[in-house]
Amino acid sequence: MFRSLNSGIWVSSPEQFIPEPQKTVCITGHRAKSIIPYDNDPSYLKVTAAGVRYLLNRYIDMAFDAGYTTFFDGLATGTDLWAAAHLMNMKRSGKEIRIIGVMPFRKHALYFREKDLAVLSETERSCDVLLCTCSDPDMVYMKSGFAKNLYRDRNFFMADNSSTAIAFFNKDAWRTGTGQTISRMKNNNCRIASFDCEDVHKIIDITGNDVNALREYINEMTNIFIG
Repeated sequence: MFRSLNSGIWVSSPEQFIPEPQKTVCITGHRAKSIIPYDNDPSYLKVTAAGVRYLLNRYIDMAFDAGYTTFFDGLATGTDLWAAAHLMNMKRSGKEIRIIGVMPFRKHALYFREKDLAVLSETERSCDVLLCTCSDPDMVYMKSGFAKNLYRDRNFFMADNSSTAIAFFNKDAWRTGTGQTISRMKNNNCRIASFDCEDVHKIIDITGNDVNALREYINEMTNIFIG
């Protein structure tokens, strides 16, 4: 075991973790740069980005209502930290859920922008379990050799110990960490609940450039995990 360099929380090894795949969801998805505004119009970027987060939150709520109580979070910027914010709010409201934070290597926070470090630290402190899939505390990411697989190993650990994925995944992005995680889970015959920017655009067709109307529409969506 070692402490996180960002939050100071003790970090466990995967071997110390007892999985419950049937109750566990793997969160995966893109970063903010992959959000494509409605009609490629920059004036719609805010509402499109809001739609991505509202859909992500709604899918998490649906999963919880369907009986999933454990959520893997890969602690990356974008989807992971957006999901973590919603999961933390659920815990504060009394929902009995477990957040399992999985870092790819101890020094992963070195690749974060300054403004994201505080969010990462809060997320790590809120995790019920904080794991690292690399046992070497001094390892850093490189594009060759053993270190090139650090993110893959994190992704595969979450995929192999879950029965369902919630994914913000643009369909042409298979050569990404998100695509890698989804492919692994498909090979494991897991359930994939995914949405992309086109799904958000279809809702904007109905609600227009109105964030509140968009949120209300998404909150009324039927639970895809039930029935």
